[in-house]
Amino acid sequence: MISDPKKVQTLQDHKKSVITFWHTYNEKETRLLEQVLIPAFERENPNIEVESIDLSFNNELKNTLIARTSSKRGPDVVRLSIAWVPEFSYKGLLEPLNRFSDFENIRTRFNPKGINVGFYKNNYYSLPLNIYTKAAIFNRKLLKRAGYSKPPSTMGEVLELARRYQYTIGLRGLGPWDTIPYIYSLGGSFIDENSNKASGFLNSDETIDAVEQLTALYKENLIDLPKDKLGAVENWERVKTGNILMTDDGPWFYGLLNESEFNSALKLTIPVPFPQNNGPASIIGGENLVIMKGSKRKAEAWTFMKWMTGKKAQLLLEHTGLVPTNLEAVKASTITRDSYLYPYVTDAKNATLLPLVKNWSKIDEVYIKYMNKIFEGELSAKDGLDRAAAEIDRLLADPLLITNKTKRDNSY
Repeated sequence: MISDPKKVQTLQDHKKSVITFWHTYNEKETRLLEQVLIPAFERENPNIEVESIDLSFNNELKNTLIARTSSKRGPDVVRLSIAWVPEFSYKGLLEPLNRFSDFENIRTRFNPKGINVGFYKNNYYSLPLNIYTKAAIFNRKLLKRAGYSKPPSTMGEVLELARRYQYTIGLRGLGPWDTIPYIYSLGGSFIDENSNKASGFLNSDETIDAVEQLTALYKENLIDLPKDKLGAVENWERVKTGNILMTDDGPWFYGLLNESEFNSALKLTIPVPFPQNNGPASIIGGENLVIMKGSKRKAEAWTFMKWMTGKKAQLLLEHTGLVPTNLEAVKASTITRDSYLYPYVTDAKNATLLPLVKNWSKIDEVYIKYMNKIFEGELSAKDGLDRAAAEIDRLLADPLLITNKTKRDNSY
């Protein structure tokens, strides 16, 4: 008989299964995860302990995940960018989820387009955790000074207003996530709906015209580009102290500010859905939950994934700006019209996904390379986009990298 309570507690703790959870939540989201969500999960599942590991979202993380999982040293659960899910599925780095007996029931929680992000060769490899969109963020004072009571409804009008009053547009970079919404808003396109080719889309007359409009403003010093990697707080400082009529950002633009700066931001700025042309302009980003290949605690990892994608957890995370993927949570959303989150939540219904292809990272690099050359004046918009489209076509046609040959609807 064991009479020492400390020894009893030690034995009980020893029976717990510890799962490692790698994620890239920001500071505010991580506090919610570690102070509210994980403790609640562990109370409901006393035999499972979650070790939360917060990491930076970059290519180093991706390469580390690939290397560690390939050598069977990876974490159990990862909050993985939806842009990475196809590549990780193709490389055999993820555990198929449809092998769990209750998967079909869990699958009904989500929009089919969301669950299909992780579909590859008749297996499902991920559960949708959250999505987010970008908003166009306007300076209220500059709008009022120009005689506007609300932001312009088209991107063409935004650019015209900037030129007329010598206001600047604050781009956050030249990557697809940064510039595609502007190109879509100006009538351009990127890749065909099946993600098979860029030629005829990325280098269409409409896209060339859109990029020429942006580069013309850049040459007139009416487009402001950050010199270094830009975070949400730095973007707010740029808006607060500069002559920026409009920038764009995710909900973290507001959510990461302290109370004083947050109140100042709401007084100075107004977030609205991206001005549309003939279709969606906003881009969807987000993360899915996956179990890494070789996990020794697959059942416990699956239990945690189901809990994190449940209605209760999703509604808590919504208040950080992460749009729920659980359909019941979406229906029960508590975000009101007077919340800064409202444009993000409502615009998610009309936003579009970037192409879900296994070689997205390489496509992203090609796109950035040629956009830099265009903006720096090394190539014309036509020449740069022609070359970019040709290189991206070759990547999309590579049989070692091509995605499932099924039609993809890139709206969410």
